[in-house]
Amino acid sequence: MNKELIINVTPSEINIALAEDKELVEFSKEKCQTGFAVGDIYLGRVRKLMPGLNAAFVNIGHEKDAFIHYLDLGPGFDTLHKLTGALVQKKRVPKFENLKLASPPPKSGKIGEHIAVGDTILVQIAKEAISTKGPRLTGDISLAGRHVVLLPFSNKISISQKIKQNSEKKRLKKIVDTVLPKNYGVIIRTAAAGMTDPDIEQDILSLVVKWETALAKVKNLTAPAILSEEMNRAHSVIRDQLNGDFKAIYVDDPATYEEIREYIKLIAPEKSRIVKLYKGNVPIFDNFDITRQIKSLFVKHVSLKRGAYLIIEHTEALHVIDVNSGNRTKVENDQERTVMEVNLAAAEEIARQLRLRDMGGIIVIDFIDLHKSENRQALLEKMNQLMSTDRAKHTILPLSKFGLMQITRQRVRPEAISEAREVCPYCNGTGQVSPTLMIDEQIENRIAYYAEKKGITNLTIKASPYVSAFLTKGFPSLRLRWMARYHSLIRVKTDQAIGVTETKVFDVKGRELN
Repeated sequence: MNKELIINVTPSEINIALAEDKELVEFSKEKCQTGFAVGDIYLGRVRKLMPGLNAAFVNIGHEKDAFIHYLDLGPGFDTLHKLTGALVQKKRVPKFENLKLASPPPKSGKIGEHIAVGDTILVQIAKEAISTKGPRLTGDISLAGRHVVLLPFSNKISISQKIKQNSEKKRLKKIVDTVLPKNYGVIIRTAAAGMTDPDIEQDILSLVVKWETALAKVKNLTAPAILSEEMNRAHSVIRDQLNGDFKAIYVDDPATYEEIREYIKLIAPEKSRIVKLYKGNVPIFDNFDITRQIKSLFVKHVSLKRGAYLIIEHTEALHVIDVNSGNRTKVENDQERTVMEVNLAAAEEIARQLRLRDMGGIIVIDFIDLHKSENRQALLEKMNQLMSTDRAKHTILPLSKFGLMQITRQRVRPEAISEAREVCPYCNGTGQVSPTLMIDEQIENRIAYYAEKKGITNLTIKASPYVSAFLTKGFPSLRLRWMARYHSLIRVKTDQAIGVTETKVFDVKGRELN
């Protein structure tokens, strides 16, 4: 399998596409410098206790208060809370490895026994804000590195289950034992297998320094404040997935290219040559056929081989996927075999779509009915196999008597599709178009190309009334921001003969630009 990472950088966000054998399998959009990402560590202030939920709302500076449940406080929370209080009050505290760890909070305890309204607490984001909900927090702090995950307030060493050899497990544990300070635990990641002692030792020590630096900031900051930021999405994908399967990383921004290249030199120097700066005239996603595949994020009808297809519906509570055979079963003699082939093909595409759309929560799949129990079991095993490479935590239940398969999949970030939808003004929400990704970014990419590559700085955009209003509404409007950003004169003209999502760009002489 050949993996390629394609990174498109704009002034406002980074778009990251992961392709396996030229097929898009993951896509994410990350706003530049927005904060509040999974892994970020914050100094927060308890705003409100909710005894009925055994939880609390915490102000970490987000527009919505963050949420922490009692069971998410973590085994070392009492020690952490006491240490945070002493640092806030600027008291002298012992070195971290000399702290005496308190007993873990009992599972049946109450949150009011450990924190009170107005308390300053140190927390980490476990789940980003989604829809109307604020971020989900945890007091069980962890810091992820290339080879290990560091766990302050713990003394346990765990090893990835994917590392099978006992001799390798003993070697890795011995390395950790020699360098790990007291009051720190570690999870040894799969990537550590086969790595040298200095590589793993350096990873551990750098994470220890990162944690101690975050603690040192508490004395000089007032809640709410950020103490430590997780690396951006592009870096985290590289950190977690970089292996022999990676053939190339393409970046279309020189600064980001240098940043990623330097990062890979630190974690895997022999791989630095695979980072390449894209300089083509065609937008990077168009060049690698990513744009066309991204558009599949917004359709509910997904075609399979030989006429079969999926219907994917999204609701607030769950996602529903319906498998349809089309006309295929009408021309086949062995119905059970045909249905099984359709279901297996559907399972393969569904596993890809879950990753591609980053669908989380409850997913209900209505497979075509199978009558033989061995086929039902084979379908379950196939789905488990296909989902084994999915890094999100998930649980797959066997087919019910109604032929429904239920999957729960961890959701820690907003679903990619939900960020790129606008209610259609023509149908008032019975259908949807997506100006966020498919219109405004497309137009901006064209403006940037003409202004920066071709030196054309006097442009006229002709669009439908809907798109024209979208580009010119508000202050500053998108048009005014683009004029300032690209030092260009940009006019927007309404043309009712143009389709709702179509745009045309003309130069100062009225010639259409392609």
